[in-house]
Order: sequence, then C-alpha cells, then structure tokens
Amino acid sequence: MQTFKALGLLLTYPEGSLYRASGEIVDLLRAEALLPGESIDAIDSFLSKQKGRDLLEAQEEYVGTFDRGRAHCLHLFEHIHGESRDRGSAMVDLSETYASKGLYINNNELPDYLPLFMEYLSRCPFAEASALLGEAIDVIAMVGAKLRKADSPYAVVFAALEKLSAVKPDGKRVKEALAASPGDPETFAQLDEQWREAEAFGGDPAAEACNSCDSLVHSKREFEKWLEVSQ
Repeated sequence: MQTFKALGLLLTYPEGSLYRASGEIVDLLRAEALLPGESIDAIDSFLSKQKGRDLLEAQEEYVGTFDRGRAHCLHLFEHIHGESRDRGSAMVDLSETYASKGLYINNNELPDYLPLFMEYLSRCPFAEASALLGEAIDVIAMVGAKLRKADSPYAVVFAALEKLSAVKPDGKRVKEALAASPGDPETFAQLDEQWREAEAFGGDPAAEACNSCDSLVHSKREFEKWLEVSQ
C-alpha cells in the first residue's frame, strides 16, 4: 500500500528529490486508487506548487508549520499523552508493533512520528491499515483543521489521510480539542510557555519538539528507488 508511505513522506522535511518525483507519486496514487479522484487532484496541485517554489522557502515554511509550536506537531502522542507515563509505555508498544512488520527504529527515534506511522501502515493489508489509521484519526483531523485555518498547503495531505481512515473523525471531540489547544506562538516566551502547557487531548506538560526520524531518510531513498523501478 504505497499510498500510505507516499502521503507520509509528503509530511517530512522538504527535499528536492521527492518533489522531482511528483509525477510518479501522483501516478502511483492513481494506480492504487485508494483515494477518491478529487483527493489525488488536490495532492497533484500541492506537489506542483511545492515543486515550483524555492526549496529554502518551502523548508522554512515546513519548520514554521510543524516545528515552531505544538499546534501542528507531527508526533501523535504529543496530542494525547504529553509527557505522562502512559506516553512511554505507548511508545514501547508502538515500537514493538512496528517490529512485527520488520520496521525497526533506533533509540533516538520516536515511533509516534506521523510519517513513520504511515510507513508502518504501508506494510499492512489495506483493511488493517485503514483501521489502525482510524484509531488516530481524531488527532489527525484536529491538526488538519488547524492547518486549514492557517491556510497551509499541507492541509490537503491531512484531508487525504481522513479519506483513508476506516472511521470518520468524532466531530464533537475534534471541536473540543481545537478549542482547548494552543494557537501559534508569536514570541519566544509564548513558545516556551506553550511547550509547558497540557495538550488538547489531555496529558501532562511536554518538553519535546517535533523531530524527523532517521528511518524516514532511508524510507525516502527506498521510495525513490521504488519509483524509478516502477517507471
């Protein structure tokens, strides 16, 4: 299910090599046909715009979107457990789940990183992947809603993730989480304060920023090789 991997990689730090393969990525999405046509068209438009932008500008926007504050953090458990003890055990469980599909990560990586989660889902049968995605869909929908509000181009990727989920987001829960979650910080003091606050879906105060994972670097390279072979 390369669609899951492709969408996950679109949420990693922008690199020219991935955008140069935008045509092949769209062809892949259309070939697997797991997404409705309008979602693929939106991804196609997203990739075309990103490909045409200055790469440094796209990279700066990515950092400002996903790394500057907690609102759009790509670590799923950040929005659920914060720094509570539950988060640690959940991390261990998720790492063991990944290992069952041959996806191993080192001790410096956090398994709740959304692109890494999507890499795992790509190794599962579609029904299983869709059901597992549904378990996190409320958090994904909340982040997606905030991205739409901020007019972020990445919102279309989150909308596509919702389409792949076996269940629809709980609208009421998402609205409550949106109301409770912090907005984008405007000063360094506000940024520090935001990382001390509890997250929208509950949990204790957190002190970790979003990070990309080394495994995703390998995943990008393997995906690019797969695209080359499939041409």
